[in-house]
Amino acid sequence: MSDMVHECGVFGAYNVAHAATTCFYGLYALQHRGQEGAGIVTCDTSQFFVVKDSGLVSDIFNKESLTYLKGTNGIGHVRYSTTGGNNKANIQPMYSKTSKGKIAIAHNGNITNAYVLYNQLKEAGALFQSTIDSEVLLHLFATSKKRSPLEAMQDTLSHLEGAFSIVAMGDGYLMAARDPNGFRPLALAKLGKGYVIASETCAFDLLNADYVRDIEPGELIMITDDGVESHRFAEPLKRVSQCIFEHVYFARPDSDIFGLNVHQARKEMGRQLALQSPVDADMVIGIPDSGNSAALGYAEASGLPLEMGIIRNHYVGRTFIQPRQRIRSLGVKVKLNPVKSVIQGKRLVVIDDSLVRGTTSKERVSALRRAGAKEIHLRISSPPVIGPCFYGIDTPSKDQLIAANYSIAAICEYIGADTLAFLSVKNLLRAVQDDPHNRFCTACFDGKYPVKVTHKGKKIFESRKERIQLYGTSNRY
Repeated sequence: MSDMVHECGVFGAYNVAHAATTCFYGLYALQHRGQEGAGIVTCDTSQFFVVKDSGLVSDIFNKESLTYLKGTNGIGHVRYSTTGGNNKANIQPMYSKTSKGKIAIAHNGNITNAYVLYNQLKEAGALFQSTIDSEVLLHLFATSKKRSPLEAMQDTLSHLEGAFSIVAMGDGYLMAARDPNGFRPLALAKLGKGYVIASETCAFDLLNADYVRDIEPGELIMITDDGVESHRFAEPLKRVSQCIFEHVYFARPDSDIFGLNVHQARKEMGRQLALQSPVDADMVIGIPDSGNSAALGYAEASGLPLEMGIIRNHYVGRTFIQPRQRIRSLGVKVKLNPVKSVIQGKRLVVIDDSLVRGTTSKERVSALRRAGAKEIHLRISSPPVIGPCFYGIDTPSKDQLIAANYSIAAICEYIGADTLAFLSVKNLLRAVQDDPHNRFCTACFDGKYPVKVTHKGKKIFESRKERIQLYGTSNRY
């Protein structure tokens, strides 16, 4: 994927032997959703244990830390900083002692009215320890006039706007919820006598857990020793707004998201792209790894052979995860290498999943030219990105989105391709079997935002000066 950054992944386990190990493997399966930091909180007879740090799941947790994390209940989180910056105080799960008991919360998404809620809570005397919107949840829960944890969480969620898939753990219960629009995925599975919750079903496969169902938009479930209870904190919407980018890029191909397998959806995007924008060429190659499924679909529909024209170094992290452009650009060169003997003198159809800033695509096209490609026809298996996302994806501002400021012809000239074509919104929705149901959010492609954004783009802490005054220059927490 070109220049797009990501969101987060959440996981929960209830009544499973050594919950910490289960959470570890669950987060390991979700590592692609965030590589900046990870954390696990477990509960053992009312005592909570916390381990979280910057880095990858496999680097943070070892035999010693997993032994320390006692208990049969736990929640975990992998993070990419869509709000608040890469600060250790921002690593989730968030944990607090409240009048309703101890609680830990992990959150995927962006709360679009967080700035307003933050100021209201601050005026009421709340003391914030991080710079992320997720902490607003803890303060709303702690200050709710509802006395039971279930009612307090229902009350908390009723104040939120935007995107949130949440797992929360207290003494003797695990809760999970999705926002009324259903922006982010969240699913429930059975594991032995217990249950697990995850952002993606690929985590269930690793654990041999049996998928039960998705958490419904506007639903809050509570898991106790008595089983799973379903509650609603919001009425069902006539039109949900599930994030289409989960299928375009974010989710793993082996996950089923919003009731559809990701690989099959991407393959159909490639088929639709071949029908919409055919090319007279010698072969089809995909940009590994997220372009591979669409490339397969394009090749099958076009009748062109599919070749491995680019090899990925799997020991390099996903480029979009790296937040600084200099590191991101270096990562592009390190992780993908054209196969000269395959592509030299050939007319290529190159399939990528998206094009955002254009800098990464420019570097890839240049590398293919140096490797001897005769023609390069870039085909993108999603529409042009013309607007930022406010629902949990840290996309660039509009002035950095190349398609929002230049024509397709100008973009093609900039990146150095012979031709360039994007999949239309209509055909993208057809690929995910959504025509004409319109169950997906396509705001980044068409500018139609399903939920208003209060103080667009404004974070809880706007300035570095304010963060330094609160936390100093270190990242200790």
